[in-house]
Amino acid sequence: MINEKVIEEKYLKDAKLFIGGDYVDALSGETFNTINPATNEILASVANGGQEDAKRAIEVAHKAFASGVWSKMPVEERSRILCKMADLIMKNVEKLAYVETLDVGKPIRESLEFDIPRAAANFRFFAEMAKYMTHEHYDQSKHFSYVQYAPVGVTSLIIPWNLPFMQMTWKASAALAVGNTVVIKPASYTPLSAIMLGEIANEAGLPPGVLNILTGPGGIVGTEMATNPAVRRISFVGESNTGKTVMRNAAQNLIPVSLELGGKSANIVFEDADLEEAVAGSIEAIYRNQGEICLAGSRILVQESIYDQFLDKFVAAVKQIKVGNPLDMTTDMGALVSKGHLKLVDEYVQIGLAEGAKLAYGGKAVASLSEGNFYEPTVLYDVNNGMRVAQEEIFGPVPVIIPFKTEEEAIQIANDSIYGLAGVVWTNDLRRGQRVTAQIHAGLLWVNCWYVRDLRTPFGGAKASGIGREGGRHSFEFYSEIKTITVKK
Repeated sequence: MINEKVIEEKYLKDAKLFIGGDYVDALSGETFNTINPATNEILASVANGGQEDAKRAIEVAHKAFASGVWSKMPVEERSRILCKMADLIMKNVEKLAYVETLDVGKPIRESLEFDIPRAAANFRFFAEMAKYMTHEHYDQSKHFSYVQYAPVGVTSLIIPWNLPFMQMTWKASAALAVGNTVVIKPASYTPLSAIMLGEIANEAGLPPGVLNILTGPGGIVGTEMATNPAVRRISFVGESNTGKTVMRNAAQNLIPVSLELGGKSANIVFEDADLEEAVAGSIEAIYRNQGEICLAGSRILVQESIYDQFLDKFVAAVKQIKVGNPLDMTTDMGALVSKGHLKLVDEYVQIGLAEGAKLAYGGKAVASLSEGNFYEPTVLYDVNNGMRVAQEEIFGPVPVIIPFKTEEEAIQIANDSIYGLAGVVWTNDLRRGQRVTAQIHAGLLWVNCWYVRDLRTPFGGAKASGIGREGGRHSFEFYSEIKTITVKK
């Protein structure tokens, strides 16, 4: 059982920076408040880090790396410590899930059953993989060459607000497994769960300075993390324009970047699809986490022959979604992250209606939950792909439903977007599924499912959805300096 009082007394007051294994105040002494999206009440006071704090954290991480205390530790010992962190995450799954839900506004069921367990799985996966990473070997008559994956040094990890703990551990576990030191900046909207990772790291025996966590404004802390010459890798998840800024900053010192950015993914439903499965999967793909997911199937393309039937079933299913208290285990959809984001989502709905889209359901804030940032699950239909609501990322519970006639037209519509993160195809013709996914310009495609992740596979987007791939060996390649060593026999 979650002991709310104990968690609130320990973790919802005076959250600090984590630098060099210690929790410390910002050098300025300044703080900011993080808000509960479900009530718009203050959750906690958080240290407001600045440029000097970022410099200090990077210097501490650089010294820890140079000392070899982590980078030269035998991989088996590094793996043991990271697996211990995974164990501690699961030992504390309830408190982590509770804090995550309070800070993000997402349903506690998702935090408990998916986000936090997946965070533990991230640590365990990369910890184990590090032990068995194979190194290429090439033999010649008079020489032999081998490839070495060496840690690079300080890595900057800049994390979004929608899935903060899971995203943070996805990046950090891989970087640490290689032998790097890390500096993490969680989003200012949702810093609390990230800060808790410091306590877990200390308990697991991670050497001081190997993991550092900074809270504060992205324009100050994030900029230092992207421009400091001691940083050797930057991994950023967030909005596409911010990603461009990170890339420009990193270019000053030729720091390699991995960018996972926005999305407007096509969710294509063909006439031969299992309609019940397609409806259920499409509901999950847009309303999970209040639609605040970059992978969301936010453009639902439906073949004309089943368009009306799909729409009826889809709207009927949407009406069953329970919006309410995120701490209630029966809640399906919680609160949007902020008042400002609630306003933005509503503005997009109004833009869509003005453009000629039709409203099948929702379209406004939940009147009975006006103290928080709750928005009704909304359905816009008869949408043209040229409309702003079909082209721009809304990042909320607002799908647009677009009709199409032929397979070729579906592919054309799917690719008519600046984004290319993900896509879904619903069909009982697996040849069609493979044929269509092969032609969609996106980094992640699913057939008759959504958000199924094998951690061995590459993750990343095309076009304005990002640069680079992480996952499995791709993470190890990004967070490593890959050396070719040739030896005369």
